[in-house]
Amino acid sequence: MNHRGKLLRLPANRVWRTYPGGRTLDQLAAEVERVDPNALRPSTPESRAPADTHLAEDWIASTTIAKNPPEAHSPPRAGASQVLVGHDSTPHDFAALLASDPAYFLGEAHLARYGAQPQVLVKFLDSGTRLHFQVHPTREFAQRVLAAPSGKTEAYHVLSVRDSSSATSEAVGYIYVGFQRPPTPAQLRDYIATQNLAAIEACFDKIPVSPGDTFIIPGGTPHALGAGVFMVEIQEPSDLVVRFEFERAGYVLSESSRFMDRGLDFALTVFNFAPLTAGDLDVRVRCRPRRVRALGPSSYQDELIGANQTDCFRVLKSTLDAPVTKSESAAVIAIVTRGSVTVTVGGEDHHFRTYEKFFLPAALGPARFTPAPGGCDLLECLPPSP
Repeated sequence: MNHRGKLLRLPANRVWRTYPGGRTLDQLAAEVERVDPNALRPSTPESRAPADTHLAEDWIASTTIAKNPPEAHSPPRAGASQVLVGHDSTPHDFAALLASDPAYFLGEAHLARYGAQPQVLVKFLDSGTRLHFQVHPTREFAQRVLAAPSGKTEAYHVLSVRDSSSATSEAVGYIYVGFQRPPTPAQLRDYIATQNLAAIEACFDKIPVSPGDTFIIPGGTPHALGAGVFMVEIQEPSDLVVRFEFERAGYVLSESSRFMDRGLDFALTVFNFAPLTAGDLDVRVRCRPRRVRALGPSSYQDELIGANQTDCFRVLKSTLDAPVTKSESAAVIAIVTRGSVTVTVGGEDHHFRTYEKFFLPAALGPARFTPAPGGCDLLECLPPSP
């Protein structure tokens, strides 16, 4: 099979998580099956309607393996993506495909610095409940202490928020990021040991979120995502996490799943205890678009996350109102977030609807994007600059 000159289509890749969610992902799968019964998509079983289960995420163009407990009954290499080359319907292991021609897929400079993996993990995340209070290590901490190549700085791009009357009995549409009223390490140790959730929650302010919002959560920052949020998560390619809340929606974390199979005193060393004020949240956490280039009279590309926010990954957004031919200097994981578009590469036309996604190799060259009437938006997730 010749993969050169072709884009990669990205079927759904549902991954088990410790919290319930995924109803929106079920609805998308059902719609895909309605439009194309032969599509390679894990779909909602006919025996049940779309619902929140533990299959709450879809990992997109992933070479990262999920760290799940035995009760998840996850398949081998859960989290790693299968992809389709051009119009071919044969699935291929994404990591193996990258390894077969890494300079083409990822670029020579990327390959020299990071090797044959994309150095970014992108997900659809659909929260049916508030997620656990948690914190992820920084890249420096992960390399120095955990002998891991990546930490887990992450970003959220909100796609939709469920109606409060139909989501859950919980409040919906918010995030907690950083301690606005930091406890001392000794106080936090006591809160965690006794699972004093009221005291933990009192350390944070609620940040309302709306569709189109983008946020960056650096490694070391304690946080939690509220219920009813459907979003794209862009992050370093790891599944390292300290969960300092042990039970959500009836599921109790095993001890090994709480502190990366270590103790509470170790977990406390992952936290950044510096206060994150309301002003800090607005400047350092909320990411506002910055225009980087015009793509035509009424089409343009904005940078949502760049060097001012992190050196771990990049996020762009192209708004297209007319046909455009363009290319990037790196591999791109692209997601249609509004409207639909036809992408023409290598003499092949590919039609993508809202929330469908595809991968453009670094050495692909120019591709032609023809939006449907009304235009389209493309969220473009890129590795860190080499």
